Amino acid sequence: MSTAAVDRRASTLRGASLPKWSPYAIVAGSILLGVVIGLVGGLDSKVQWGLIAGLLYVLGTYVVAARVEGRRQAKDRVATSLVWVAFVIAVVPLVSLIWVTVSRGVKVLDPYFLSHSMGVVANADTGGGAYAAIIGSLEQVGLATLIGAPIGILTAVYLVEYGRGRLAKAVTFFVDVMTGIPSIVAGLFILSLMLIFDMQPFGFAGSLALAILMMPVVVRSTEEMLKLVPNELREASLALGVPKWRTILKVVLPTSIGGITTGVMLAIARIAGETAPVLLLVFGNPFINNNPFEGAQSSLPLFIYQQYADSAGANAAYDRAWAASLTLIAFVMILNLVARGIARWKAPKTGR
Repeated sequence: MSTAAVDRRASTLRGASLPKWSPYAIVAGSILLGVVIGLVGGLDSKVQWGLIAGLLYVLGTYVVAARVEGRRQAKDRVATSLVWVAFVIAVVPLVSLIWVTVSRGVKVLDPYFLSHSMGVVANADTGGGAYAAIIGSLEQVGLATLIGAPIGILTAVYLVEYGRGRLAKAVTFFVDVMTGIPSIVAGLFILSLMLIFDMQPFGFAGSLALAILMMPVVVRSTEEMLKLVPNELREASLALGVPKWRTILKVVLPTSIGGITTGVMLAIARIAGETAPVLLLVFGNPFINNNPFEGAQSSLPLFIYQQYADSAGANAAYDRAWAASLTLIAFVMILNLVARGIARWKAPKTGR
């Protein structure tokens, strides 16, 4: 049988199929109809236009695919279109948030803003910067990471590699409970200890509260990554006479270092934006304080809150708040990029 005959027979078995450009045409038609319906119906919100266009895209995909390819293939295309619509719905607010933060934050974000503190500058006045808040955030988040990350990783290693019986179940239960603890509760816990020992607000107290919030996230993410390591690797190492602790240190942890690092970065990203514990324990300070173990400090989330809360409608304070928000986003992005680089550098080599 010739090649042409085989191709004709295969196309007959497959049936009719939509061209590759058909999804783009359906998207364009859905957007156009959504805009027309929004204008005719007097809908002012562009979000409503987008939702109408998304619904029309799903319905149009099913109708066109059912007429050309049959109902079975149409259902498959509808499922795919729902995934794309959900993806767009999730991405649009994120892109909008980043766009608004960048467009409003660049107004005062310059070297002066990053290298000067508020000092005696009132919130309603122009000038000043977030240097004190940046130093406070770096120190508080760094100390919280030094406390929370090792404890969380070691706890996950215990649960996966050694944990058996009631103690492991109790630890798992409390980790699950701590995952949902509001940040204000962690702050109140440390505040109660400070009141017992008659201590004044200082940066390290905020680090302790942030570490409490960080540990369950690190435990959960590290635990899942360790469970993904094949048991064959552990068995091969133990069969060579390697002790279990050395197997964990040299085989298990290096294999899962990428996922563990990602989990730690997610935990850092969560605590970097917390305001309530800092407000209770660190108290805020417009002046520069490089010592986290003595005296009140500031942080970027607290700086943003104070600029909005105490601005009395001043545009200068709003601009500083948006600039600090952009600085915080850049801080988290840089940390993630550095963590991915370290994870790729430390990941085990698979080639010969």
